[in-house]
Amino acid sequence: MKEQIRQMVDAIIPEITALRHEIHSQPELAGEEVNTSRLVREKLANTAIKILPPYLKTDVVGLLNGSAPGPNVTLRADMDALPLDELTGLDYASKCPGRMHACGHDGHTAVLTGAALILNQLRDRFHGSVRFVFQPGEEVVAMGRELVDAGALDDPPPKAVFALHNWANDKCGKILSRPGAIMAATGFFKITITGQGAHGSDPHKSIDPVLIGSHLVTGLQAIVARNINPLEPAVVSVCHFSSGQNSNVIPETAFLEGTYRFLAPETGETIRRLIREYSEGIGKAFGASCAIELNQPYDITFNSPEYVDMVRETALKYLGEGSYEELSTSSMGGEDFCFFLQKAPGAYFRLGNGSNEILHSPRYNFNDDAIRNGILMMVHLALKTLNAE
Repeated sequence: MKEQIRQMVDAIIPEITALRHEIHSQPELAGEEVNTSRLVREKLANTAIKILPPYLKTDVVGLLNGSAPGPNVTLRADMDALPLDELTGLDYASKCPGRMHACGHDGHTAVLTGAALILNQLRDRFHGSVRFVFQPGEEVVAMGRELVDAGALDDPPPKAVFALHNWANDKCGKILSRPGAIMAATGFFKITITGQGAHGSDPHKSIDPVLIGSHLVTGLQAIVARNINPLEPAVVSVCHFSSGQNSNVIPETAFLEGTYRFLAPETGETIRRLIREYSEGIGKAFGASCAIELNQPYDITFNSPEYVDMVRETALKYLGEGSYEELSTSSMGGEDFCFFLQKAPGAYFRLGNGSNEILHSPRYNFNDDAIRNGILMMVHLALKTLNAE
C-alpha cells in the first residue's frame, strides 16, 4: 500500500502543480476567495466527495465516506493571499496588483486538493469519513473561528484534526512540529490619542499627540522588558504611528497600531491590562485622552502530544530517515487552526520550503517540490487515524 500510494501521488503531481500555479496567479484576499473556491470545487467535482453548501460564502467543505461507518478525521488548508505586490518574477506571478500568495496558502490548497483526490481513490480501504476544509480568511481576520462556530466540524465531530503550513528552512519537504503550544495567541491594538492642535511656532498652546505617542511607543515596548518574566515568551510591537499632515501644524490626534503575542493566558491578561494602563496613564499625564481598541483573533495553537507522535511516525515511515524534526521552541506567529484544535485533538505541523526567504515577503514562493511530501503526509495521517493502514 505504501508504494501504491506513492505512485498514485506521483501520477497527480503535474496536475496539482498546475493548480497551484493557477491559484498563485490569481490571489484573493481574506473572505474574497471566490475563484480559488471555484477551482477547488471543479477539481473535486468528479469524486465521491460530498461538497457541502458554504458556511461563510467562500469556504469549501467536503465529506468523503469510506466503505463503512466509523470516526471522522478532518484535514484543513487555508486559501487566502496577502495585500502585497509580488516581486518574484515568476511566469505564474500574481496578475492582481496589490495581492500575492506571500504565505504559501496556494500550496496548502493544492496539497489538500491532491490529498482529497488520492483518498477518494482509497475510500474502499477505510471505515469512517474524511472531512476536507478549504478555509477562507486565515490572515488577520481569523475566519477559522467563524467557520468552526458556524458548525463546519459538527456533523460528524472529528476524532482528530490536522493542518500543515509551509515554512522557510533549508530542507524542502521536511516535517517539523512539537507537542503543546506551537503558535502564539495573537492580538492587535489601536490607540487614538486626542490632544489639542496648535501652530508649530506655539507648541505651548498644544497638547501634542505626537509627543504623547512617542512616549507611548517607548512605554508599550517596555511592557515585556519590565513586566514579563524573561523566561516567558511574549511580544508587544508598535507597527504603525501616524499623525498630522503639515510640517508646521501640531495635529490634534495621533494613531498607534500594533500587535501583542503570548504563550500563556496569564501573560496575555497582563499585557492587555498594561496596554490600557500605559495608554490612559501617559495620556492623562499630558492632558490628552486615549481611546484603546483591543482585539485578539487568535488563541494559542496547542498540539496534542499523541498526534504529534503520529506526525513524527508518519514522516519517518513514509518520507524516510531524517524527514522529521522536533521544534525546540514555539513560534510567536498566530494561526486560527487553534479553533479546530479546540474542537478536537490533533496536530499542526510545518512543511519545509527549502528556502530562506521569509513568509510574507514579496519574493516568497511555495516550493513545488514540497507538494509530494505534503500530500503523502495528509493521506497517511488520515488513513492512520482511521486505522486503515
